[in-house]
Amino acid sequence: MRILKELKLPPTFKYQDIKEHPLTKKDIEAMYGLSQSFESLFSRRAKLYTEMGLKNEVLDEQDFKHYLMQHYTFLKRPVIINQNEIFIGSASKTIEAARRSVHGERLK
Repeated sequence: MRILKELKLPPTFKYQDIKEHPLTKKDIEAMYGLSQSFESLFSRRAKLYTEMGLKNEVLDEQDFKHYLMQHYTFLKRPVIINQNEIFIGSASKTIEAARRSVHGERLK
């Protein structure tokens, strides 16, 4: 939430609380369409990742998709979609790129 407040998103942006309104298969596939990778959407920091022993397994794209569909904590957050661009995660470079995109600024 802190990152979203920092971005000062315009009122036209739609916020989806994935705890209250879980992602659908269509949502996940739309994010995949922009990112071209389920792995890029997947959070290895999720508590379930460790609890399920997934760090000891070799996962492929279909595995990542499966786990993203299973539980919201597997989604790396925040995910910001602006038109045909997707910004995944909280890395400072990602957030800065999202800010520039949302506010129509060009990258230098």
